[in-house]
Amino acid sequence: MRTISLAAGTVLDAGPAATVDVAADAGFTSVGIWFDASTWTDAVADRVRTRAEFRGLSILDIEPIMLMPAGSSAADNGEAIVDAAIRIGARNILIASRDTDNGRVADRLRVLADRLNETDIRLVLEFLPILGVRTLPQALSIVAAADHPCLGVLVDNLHLSRAGHLPSDLASVDAHLLPYIQVCDAPSVPADDARAALLHEALHGRLLPGEGGLPIAELLGVVPAVPLSLELRSEPLRTLYPDPVERARAVRLSMERVLTSAP
Repeated sequence: MRTISLAAGTVLDAGPAATVDVAADAGFTSVGIWFDASTWTDAVADRVRTRAEFRGLSILDIEPIMLMPAGSSAADNGEAIVDAAIRIGARNILIASRDTDNGRVADRLRVLADRLNETDIRLVLEFLPILGVRTLPQALSIVAAADHPCLGVLVDNLHLSRAGHLPSDLASVDAHLLPYIQVCDAPSVPADDARAALLHEALHGRLLPGEGGLPIAELLGVVPAVPLSLELRSEPLRTLYPDPVERARAVRLSMERVLTSAP
C-alpha cells in the first residue's frame, strides 16, 4: 500500500500539533502541516515534531509559501517556512504563486532552494488555474529555469483537470520532479468555469475520492509509486463530519476503497 497522507487543508480547524494527532487517530501514517505566520513559533514546531515522533507519523509536507507579485505588501514567509520544515522534519514544502512573472518566480525558487542545500527536503511548485502559475507546462518551465536539484512540481488532480490537462500529460514528466501528488474528487466538468467558481470549488467544494468524476485511477496508473496527500477542503464534508478525526477517517477510507478497486 502506498503512503497516504492527511493534507493540512482537510482539517484546518485543528492546530499544527493537533493535526498530527488527528491523522494518527484516523489511521494515517503521514501528515501535512499548515504554517500560520501569526501563530507559528519554534515551540509550535517542536510540539509538531515531538507529536509526530511519538505517534509514529512522517511529515509529508508543510504549506504554504505563497509568492506575491511585485509591489505587494504581503510577505511570502518563505525563509520562515523553509526553516520550519527543517525543524519539524518535513519531506516537502508546498509553494504556489500569485506572481505571474515566470522569471521572478524562478529567481525566488532558487533563493529558497539554496536554503535547503544541506537537506533532502523538496520544494514543490503547485500550479493552479486560479493563480499566477496556472498550468503544468508553466510550472515545469519555471522549475527548469530555477535549475536546482531540490525543486519539483506538485500536481493536485483537481487543478490538473481544471487547467485542461489529462493524467496522460504526466507520462513524459521526469519522475524525480513529482515527489508526491494531492488527490480529491470533483465533477468531471465544473458547473461554472469562472475564476470565482473555481476558487470556491477548490476551497469549499471538493468531494471524497470515488464520489466525483475525476480520473483518479488513470492518474494513479501514470504516477503509481508516489505518496498521496488527501486534500479535501469541503464545506459539506465539514458539516457532515464536524469532528476532524471522523472527517479524516472518512477521507482515508474513501481513498482506500478507490485504491482497492483501481486496476
